[in-house]
Amino acid sequence: MKNKGFILWLTGLSGAGKTTISKALAPALQERGCQVELLDGDLVRTHLSKGLSFTKEDRDTNIRRIGFVAHLLSRNGVVVIVAAISPYRATRNEVRQMEPNFVEVYVQTPLEVCEGRDVKGLYAKARAGEIKGFTGIDDPYEEPLNPEIICNTTKETVETSVENVISKLEHLGYL
Repeated sequence: MKNKGFILWLTGLSGAGKTTISKALAPALQERGCQVELLDGDLVRTHLSKGLSFTKEDRDTNIRRIGFVAHLLSRNGVVVIVAAISPYRATRNEVRQMEPNFVEVYVQTPLEVCEGRDVKGLYAKARAGEIKGFTGIDDPYEEPLNPEIICNTTKETVETSVENVISKLEHLGYL
């Protein structure tokens, strides 16, 4: 299965460590001969989903768009790393149904830790009522029920998370 495309979907709260882990994973996968693309939720919102709000409908549309692009890339042999909050389980499962080579990574980080890491001050604004519908505050985050991989960023370093992901991908036959 080497060099077969697949989607590595990192989900978790804002500030959980999805982007940090993704940026460390990309070169580790490239070293193993994989073609890799990283689709980061913030960048995709800026370029592919500009104009969408943060209503449930628009969040779902954003995730479906990311999933569609990831699917197109993966079917052409690219390993696609997606780092997106993707708060709703049903929408993540829609993407999983679209792409048989889908590996869900739950970047499991408690809300209070994410709030402590919040360099943009978004959680504070949400708590103050300045931002409505913020995931984890006044909009739900639905944890994955059966992710293939869990990265617990309060108990492991970024390097350990990357090693664990690589190890699991080898075990699953993707690498």
